[in-house]
Amino acid sequence: METFDEWELTGRTRTHVTQYAQPRFAARPEVAAAFLLLREAAARDGIDLLPIASFRPLENQLGIWNRKFSGEKTLFDQEGKPRDYASLSPPDLVRAVLGWSGLPGATRRHWGTDIDVFDRAAMPPGYHTKLLPEEVAPGGVFERLHAWLDEHIERFGFFRPYRVYYGGMYPEPWHLSHIASGEAALAAYRRHGVDLLARVLRETDMLGRELVLEMLPELFRDHVLSVDRAGGVASDM
Repeated sequence: METFDEWELTGRTRTHVTQYAQPRFAARPEVAAAFLLLREAAARDGIDLLPIASFRPLENQLGIWNRKFSGEKTLFDQEGKPRDYASLSPPDLVRAVLGWSGLPGATRRHWGTDIDVFDRAAMPPGYHTKLLPEEVAPGGVFERLHAWLDEHIERFGFFRPYRVYYGGMYPEPWHLSHIASGEAALAAYRRHGVDLLARVLRETDMLGRELVLEMLPELFRDHVLSVDRAGGVASDM
């Protein structure tokens, strides 16, 4: 069984991941091997399956958080429509950021087990991926990709942790997680609990940090533990 220490769980090291060049992504070796097999199978069906996000260290996730929390980056609702930043209360701002972004120090991005994907072959010239619901809806640019993934990902050892909305992360069908490694990491984080995350966050320059620390039991439950499990069964909350 895969093992994860607290440095790997919180994105403060990258010793557990390997950087790959073609295609460019970083992941645990067993995750990368499974993904490359998935990519080969997709190619046989005319899909150019590529990673758009994979391993991300703590400092990079904090940068995303701070840009969104400060209003520098647009916030979107569950339907992918821009939100009115000025109208959000501080707790609602925290939840709005976390709708589409993992919690620094606890995002699955730190674990090297998860990869966001898109189909380059389906993109019109000049198109840039958005990672929003419109792309996977009927008629969306990646509709065929996700129909194909529905049929094949579990055979290659992957599942969608954010398949449905449980009150934390919004549904992200493009977000794939390696079953064995992702489950092992989640189990390890459940054993460490909120205390590890609180200790890590206190050492960061996270905007809104004190509010996040006050909300941490709720956020840990909704944004770390509340995910789909392999086979579409919800985790224990």
